[in-house]
Amino acid sequence: MKNPDSLQASSGFEQMSFLPEPDFNPIYPSPNTLPARCLSLMLNGQSFTHPEFEQITGSWRLSAVIFILKGLGWPVESYDLLAPSQECPTRTISRYYLPSKIIRAVFGRGDV
Repeated sequence: MKNPDSLQASSGFEQMSFLPEPDFNPIYPSPNTLPARCLSLMLNGQSFTHPEFEQITGSWRLSAVIFILKGLGWPVESYDLLAPSQECPTRTISRYYLPSKIIRAVFGRGDV
């Protein structure tokens, strides 16, 4: 379970890899689409769960939008939050976000 509040994530350390990282060269979604709106929100630093996305957009399609963005090369990440219900006290939901280094790279303030 990834959690940006964890010590490792907040300290800026990343797992070493012996393979070169692929070039960051994502494709922007078509304008005026739900994936474009979602990407715009994430590039502004927002993260959201499915219920929050539904409130913002009126859409139940967050997982489909994330799938499309990942297919276009956007490294959307998530971590699980505990969201208990009466039926399932151990239920979790995901919070989706773009890593800050990706946001900086898009706006020319850092390398990926």
